[in-house]
Amino acid sequence: MSFSRSFPCGHCGVAVSLDAPGTSHRNHCPNCLWSRHLDRNTPGDRGSGCPGAMEPIAVTVRGESRWVLVHRCTHCGRLRLNRTAGDDNVLLLMRLAALPLTVPPVPYPVPAPAGPGRAG
Repeated sequence: MSFSRSFPCGHCGVAVSLDAPGTSHRNHCPNCLWSRHLDRNTPGDRGSGCPGAMEPIAVTVRGESRWVLVHRCTHCGRLRLNRTAGDDNVLLLMRLAALPLTVPPVPYPVPAPAGPGRAG
């Protein structure tokens, strides 16, 4: 699908509409949630000189239960917070939200499987 005001996603190639529900500055792909390092200090300033891609690494909640994407630049490492949009991929947002549950905060030993003659 092509939009009159759109750009191709640099990560997955989808045509991304600049008109995003819930935000005035579209800054990430609703399909894969990746972005480009465009803004320097404020949303929409487009003042960054960095050529890096912004990887979605987490989600957080701020304000009135508003979900926010956390992006990390693959070139310079800068972290940026970006408001989610109404057309963002909900499954990928949930996957990012659940990611901390898949990695324990401290290492723990994995119990050995019970074998013949051993209590389990």
